[in-house]
Amino acid sequence: MLDHTDRHILDELSKNSRLTMKELGEKVHLTGPAVAARVAKLEDKGIIEGYTIHINQVKMGYPVHTIIHIYTKSTKHQPYLSFIKKQNQYVLHNYKVSGESCYILECRFPSNEELDEFLTDISNYVGYKLSIVINK
Repeated sequence: MLDHTDRHILDELSKNSRLTMKELGEKVHLTGPAVAARVAKLEDKGIIEGYTIHINQVKMGYPVHTIIHIYTKSTKHQPYLSFIKKQNQYVLHNYKVSGESCYILECRFPSNEELDEFLTDISNYVGYKLSIVINK
């Protein structure tokens, strides 16, 4: 079970995983070595699985953010999944879900024209409903 300090450590690391142990310790009111030991335990338990960066997709040239609900036309999903694997420049996440749709696809595109081309291509494999993300 996680205590308040462990949760505070996770919160601070999720905001900035580049903090030094000394800086993290100051934020959670522990010494650097004490917080390093707690972080190591969280890693050993598999609670912290890794460290990552957040990329500004707009500055990378991908301002069009979409959520696409995917409806497969048959029980054979492999053609769709093979198509999606080739679209890694656009696809952020492809979640297999329960409910109304079969997958939820989160994508970024450099332009509406490239989005339109993607939708034309994907319609050969599946049906879809498109939502454009207005604000995060």
